[in-house]
Amino acid sequence: MSIGWLIFIVSAIGWHVGMYGMFKKAGIEPWKALVPFYNTWCMVEKMELPKWWFFVQFIPVAGTFITIWITIKFTEYFGRFGLGHHAAAVFLPFIYFPYLGFSANERYAGKKVVDNYQKSGTREWIDAAAFAVVAATIIRTFVFEAYTIPTPSMEKTLLVNDFLFVSKFSYGPRIPNTPIAMPFVHHTMPFVPVKSYSEAIHIPYTRWLATSVKRNDVVVFNFPVNDTLINDKDQQFGSQVTYYQEVRDIGREDTWNRYGSDIITRPVDKRENFIKRCVAVGGDILQVANGKVIINGQPQPAFSESERYSVMTVPANSFVDKETLAAMGIYARIDQFDVRQIDQSNWLVNITNEEKPKLKLPAGYSITDYIMSPDKQLFPYYDTASRWSADNYGPLTIPQKGATIQLTSDNIIRYQRCIEVYEGNKFENRNGQYFINGLAATSYTFKMNYFWMMGDNRHNSLDSRYWGFVPEDHVVGKASLIWFSWENGPRWKRLFNSIK
Repeated sequence: MSIGWLIFIVSAIGWHVGMYGMFKKAGIEPWKALVPFYNTWCMVEKMELPKWWFFVQFIPVAGTFITIWITIKFTEYFGRFGLGHHAAAVFLPFIYFPYLGFSANERYAGKKVVDNYQKSGTREWIDAAAFAVVAATIIRTFVFEAYTIPTPSMEKTLLVNDFLFVSKFSYGPRIPNTPIAMPFVHHTMPFVPVKSYSEAIHIPYTRWLATSVKRNDVVVFNFPVNDTLINDKDQQFGSQVTYYQEVRDIGREDTWNRYGSDIITRPVDKRENFIKRCVAVGGDILQVANGKVIINGQPQPAFSESERYSVMTVPANSFVDKETLAAMGIYARIDQFDVRQIDQSNWLVNITNEEKPKLKLPAGYSITDYIMSPDKQLFPYYDTASRWSADNYGPLTIPQKGATIQLTSDNIIRYQRCIEVYEGNKFENRNGQYFINGLAATSYTFKMNYFWMMGDNRHNSLDSRYWGFVPEDHVVGKASLIWFSWENGPRWKRLFNSIK
């Protein structure tokens, strides 16, 4: 049983046991405390609250906080009005409710005590603010979070300045690794360049009601190689040049000499949020051939809004600009590098799969697919000069929980980071013999599932091809809805579109 399930079961039992005792003291048949929703109906009835308070519990998301509010009100009928008591009812109900229900020092005081109690104006504001912060923090942590698209790597499925809702429930709520943190802030305090969290308490990876990421889901996740980063003002999202890329280029010693105190580390839940499409899951064999993704030997359909560069050959002395492309049926933006000149007759142009069959090319113009050259910066950083490029990549097997690999020199290059960093083992190579946690090993069994993430804008995306696998403990949630979009004004047609 996972730690998450154990905590959930213990908390649920404690909550209901406490309510059993509280109902008995309040003169309500105690068995009613054990029946979901009927228990809150009994509380509303006993406190003589308007009955609509019971029904608003069924409003998605907000209803959860109405239930919490009803239980807080119920503690007031035991004469407990203090902020500390209310905080205990919110954060430790599985301990506090059994205390109220079974302590000889606590009794049900009734409606008169509540009617005679008057809160100060200051206290009313403090209670309202505290409840709002708690409610919003719980929603942001476990239910959904707003996210803004910062780069064009997912275009044109998602555009820069699309505002999204990311569902935390889609793959199961993940418990924060660093629970001591400033609410509503990711990893750095606004206006002051200091950490917004403390690592005094660290909770191991725990996910409640976990379900797996599915192939082709659009996923928000913590950037895996952001565990160590160059925290320089020019390093947008800690990813313009990653720490590990710099070490490969100039060496570890020169990297530390150059950046020094700008090199920092972050726990999993405080690494930068990235958004990409999951093209392969644990156990899949991934390959990219001439720009087409192939999974387990089967070519995958291209999404209509996906972008890739094409080479547009034009007549001599012709110039390609936004207006020229629009006349051909291509929507392109110069500021997002949708158009780049190669030489006098050839241009790189971003074209979606939807636009390509509808092109109206003038005489003398032609379009061919652009295939990227081999790149030494591609994961796993070996022999790519003669073999792999972003458009011709693999094959590569994605690690799967429970799957076992033989420890060969080739597999070590591909999977050592998974074994050592993501799964927390001490790995050693002693003259060609491998040791894991001090024991000689010839094979390794993965503890987590992994995923392969790629941007829909395949030629302008820093994705798994450049830094490797995404472990399941880095998954934040599923991008589900565009609730707002902006480019020199609202993009009305994108509002409230679901994400496919």
